[in-house]
Amino acid sequence: MSNHVDGLVNEDILVRAEEYAKAKNLPYAGAVKPVEAHQLIKSGAAKLVDVRFKFERDYVGRVPETAAAIEWKDINTGAVNANFVQTLAGQFSKDDTLLFLCRSGVRSDAAAKVATEAGFTHSYNILEGFEGDLDEGGHRGNKGGWRKAGLPWVQS
Repeated sequence: MSNHVDGLVNEDILVRAEEYAKAKNLPYAGAVKPVEAHQLIKSGAAKLVDVRFKFERDYVGRVPETAAAIEWKDINTGAVNANFVQTLAGQFSKDDTLLFLCRSGVRSDAAAKVATEAGFTHSYNILEGFEGDLDEGGHRGNKGGWRKAGLPWVQS
């Protein structure tokens, strides 16, 4: 029964994510909030791809259920990782449901777009990212995001 309930919940999450994408004219399948992403990952319905820099994952924190860590940009040049799609293709099937995570939802938005263009048609952005938006004091972690939602994470 639990799998059936999870399946219904997951389907509902993905339908809302796809409706959001249509309403916002997003170039990928949809966008989910951190709590929804966690539900999809926990149930096995989706795989998490963290596109942050390694130092962010190591020092700020990371999600234990991360399926892959593929940096979106080159830390030295700031250019988009030229091997991003190739690395993604080496780890996932184009039929997999992929949830992209970054610090605030910006790099993951771009990664979901490029993944979709490369044929990964079930690509979703995780809104708010790992740390959320800046608060009034210029700090992250207080206004949205994976950590603020109280979801599982670890730190080195």
